[in-house]
Amino acid sequence: MKVLLFGTAHCTLCERALDLLVSMPEMRSVTLEVVDVADSPALESRYGPRLPVLAIGGRELDWPFE
Repeated sequence: MKVLLFGTAHCTLCERALDLLVSMPEMRSVTLEVVDVADSPALESRYGPRLPVLAIGGRELDWPFE
């Protein structure tokens, strides 16, 4: 399974989300890809106000990923 974490540099919530994800035992068998939305105007426009966003199997979860 592949999980995407959309975030950007200097985003405290994004750093917290990444720390949380890598600390979870369930994530050991998952491929986690961190996507910096600042690299793409389209991604920045789509996700910027919602960061961090977790994408799993076609679902998108906004922080706090509930």
